[in-house]
Amino acid sequence: MSKKIDAALKDLKKALTKHASAVGGDAVSLKKAQRASAKVAAAATAYAELVHAKSGMGNPFSDMVQPGLEESTLASLHAERDAIAQSLTGPIPIQKKVS
Repeated sequence: MSKKIDAALKDLKKALTKHASAVGGDAVSLKKAQRASAKVAAAATAYAELVHAKSGMGNPFSDMVQPGLEESTLASLHAERDAIAQSLTGPIPIQKKVS
């Protein structure tokens, strides 16, 4: 194996171990979990880039299911948010007191 890929693999394993430690306990700190997740993502990206540079192969993580909402749901929520924002940008009608 390439020395650079070996080093990236070692970093990825280390990041995964720290992530498992951060989220595997009884009390999970949100900040620690988020930092650990960011480190895993960065290590995975670095590993994938080195694999691609060395072999020309694609990202080994590309077919993994991403947690969160589906793209169609996100698109619907974005459209709804934009419609609400656009309706609020115009002048606000002044209500007259009815006697």
